[in-house]
Amino acid sequence: MEIRMKWLYRIGFTLLLLIALYIFLKLRFVWLPVVKVIFVILLPFGISAFITYLLHPVIEKLHEKGLHRGLAIFSIYLLFFGGLGFALYKGIPAIIAQIKDLSESAPVFAEQYREWIKILQSHTREWPDGLQARINEAIDAFEERLDSLLTTIVNVSIQFFNSAVILMIIPFIVFYMLKDYAKIRQTIWYLTPKRWRKKGALFLRDVDESLGNYIRGQLLVCLMMGTIAACLFWAFQLRYPLLLGLTVGVTNVIPYFGPIIGAIPAVFVAATTSGKLVIITIMIVFGLQFIEGNILSPYIVGKSLHMHPLWIMAALTAGGEIGGILGLILAVPVFAVLKVGLIHAKNHFINVKRNESST
Repeated sequence: MEIRMKWLYRIGFTLLLLIALYIFLKLRFVWLPVVKVIFVILLPFGISAFITYLLHPVIEKLHEKGLHRGLAIFSIYLLFFGGLGFALYKGIPAIIAQIKDLSESAPVFAEQYREWIKILQSHTREWPDGLQARINEAIDAFEERLDSLLTTIVNVSIQFFNSAVILMIIPFIVFYMLKDYAKIRQTIWYLTPKRWRKKGALFLRDVDESLGNYIRGQLLVCLMMGTIAACLFWAFQLRYPLLLGLTVGVTNVIPYFGPIIGAIPAVFVAATTSGKLVIITIMIVFGLQFIEGNILSPYIVGKSLHMHPLWIMAALTAGGEIGGILGLILAVPVFAVLKVGLIHAKNHFINVKRNESST
């Protein structure tokens, strides 16, 4: 009887929770604007916290080697934001010019691609109806994406410039976070309930060991890959080298599939010039991936993630299905955090059962 009452209580609690969630979602017109405002306010602080997390270990290493902490903070801060500012100062006008050129050339590209699509359709007419229908669906989807590409680029650019004022305060927030890192950590420690402090510290330590070096190394590799790709594209006179190099660098953060995703736009642009440039572009991309896989990643990133390739594949599949390209980029870090969380939860329940059995 007692077991039956427990199950009835659990079922009733679950139903009430689902009803409350349903009502909450129905009232999203009330709380969604508030959430958006809070998100805009917290966004620069979140970005600043992430940058602080990346830079702090470097500062600590310099401080351990005898450099004064204030001087270490100033040097790394100036190097990071000075380099970033110089890159934006030189890169943004060139990127804007390339985006403008791309917008003017988009109708020509679209017409050329449609000619290729017509040739492809003419060669596949005699294929089975089911397969032909799938090919036609894929072609229509490709045309829709091609037509919306320019709109997406323009919208992202407008959003970036609209957020410029908010992004300008990030360097100031990062400076104070780096300067008062110990005080912020101590404040978080005292704000955390006592029973969670030790376990929370262990959890964050394990997350940092599993993920911290991977993120720092992967970002450095992506920066190097994007820079080298842009220089090589420019050297072989491929159009839009900065945009294509940026694409290669950003997509390189995605394990296994990133190089393929990053190579597609470069190959498409090269195909509008000549077949020779297509071969050169493919050779550049594969050459870069060979260097990244055999030289850069083993020495810079290493095996800090400690995850089997099959788990990484599963995480990428789920991330791509849920969030598209952004999901692919965030899939592995999120999965690594979930992995650490599950391990800690398992250990917690094991300790609880041991305590119950001992009493």
